[in-house]
Amino acid sequence: MVELDQDYSQAGFGGSIQPGARPALLIIDFVRAYLDPECSLYAGVEEELAQAVNLLGECREAGIPVFHTCVEYDAAGVEGGVFYRKVPALANLVKGSPYCAFGEGLEPAEGEVVIVKKYPSAFFGTHLAATLSSLGVDTLLICGLTTSGCVRASAVDALQYGYIPIVVREATGDRDERPHEANLFDISKKFGEVIGIDDARRYLASL
Repeated sequence: MVELDQDYSQAGFGGSIQPGARPALLIIDFVRAYLDPECSLYAGVEEELAQAVNLLGECREAGIPVFHTCVEYDAAGVEGGVFYRKVPALANLVKGSPYCAFGEGLEPAEGEVVIVKKYPSAFFGTHLAATLSSLGVDTLLICGLTTSGCVRASAVDALQYGYIPIVVREATGDRDERPHEANLFDISKKFGEVIGIDDARRYLASL
């Protein structure tokens, strides 16, 4: 049987995209819903939180733009449309719920943009693309939750809007290792790059 990497390479997937010179950091939905064991969305991503906090610190030190996303709905969930009906757990993210708060250490600083979204992609129905364009950004360092949902959707849309998506592995998580690894593999072969946090540090130091 042909190995998975070999199969994709032979088929012409997995080309390399070099990051640009004008990156921004996009932290996707790292909110308390995924960090509180009392919430049905709890994902056991404490280690990923710690790495995301480290990455955020590195990006702030490098002086690159930082964007945070969160999900909030009206009490009836009308804003979430079919997505809200498909995933009942999204009822945890009604505006005003403590589960909507950002994880400890990832609270937005003054001047950092917060994108409130209703659907998986950070781009869909938001001003993210326009703001990135106005800042001259060409590359997105992406981390957050969850790999198989909002991270993947945002990476795909980043590519479609012309930005280079770079997902930072250790700072990205999911509720199960299987969809996590499968989606990191898929992103790396079709939509962007997946790098380690040490590689992200080296990239930031090179700017």
